[in-house]
Amino acid sequence: MIRRLSQARERGIPEATVARLPLYLRALNGMAERGLATVSSEDLAVAAGVNSAKLRKDLSHLGSYGTRGVGYDVEYLIYQISRELGLTQDWAVAIVGVGNLGRALANYGGFVSRGFRVAALLDADPAVVGDHIAGLNVEHIDELEAVIRRRGVSIVVLATPAAAAQQVADRVVAAGVTSILNFAPVVLTVPEGVDIRKVDLSIELQILAFHEQRKTDRMTGGPAMAEEWPEAVDL
Repeated sequence: MIRRLSQARERGIPEATVARLPLYLRALNGMAERGLATVSSEDLAVAAGVNSAKLRKDLSHLGSYGTRGVGYDVEYLIYQISRELGLTQDWAVAIVGVGNLGRALANYGGFVSRGFRVAALLDADPAVVGDHIAGLNVEHIDELEAVIRRRGVSIVVLATPAAAAQQVADRVVAAGVTSILNFAPVVLTVPEGVDIRKVDLSIELQILAFHEQRKTDRMTGGPAMAEEWPEAVDL
């Protein structure tokens, strides 16, 4: 999928548009499950959490303009977006790091329905290697390159400790993988041409905490100003 996103950018589709396509697809899949055949741009925009003008502009990059008075054909739009995102083919994924997060990802049932197949699980812990998880045996990290080649892995998910992530990423890139999803709490350095997406749950929680604090400040009259702080206490 990440390779297809790069191709989309090369064809002139803005990166911000590419980032919103999965939101539209998720909303459309929900509508299809409810039996809706068509949807207006306004209703789809509300379901995806964007404004309708932005949605129409995004979809115009795919050559989809809808029909005045009718809207968009739900199934066809699902196909268009899925094709653009590369979800009309099977992508083999390897998860490196089979701790609590790695196990949760391995057991997530939504991958298959979205075009992703977890093809390998790898870890460095002898106590974990050999475990049977989600239909797969955990293999030793020493086998990383061979597993990537043998299973045709296109995307690697890193769920390793921060200290190990860069070394594993270097090996993954050297093995020919150019798409990495990084859950490790560290910024990775990769060569040009390698696409990496970082998911940092702690940062997302901190952003939410910021907004919660702002709401609390508005309710209580704002944070204490410097002159309101208590005098320093000598210890």
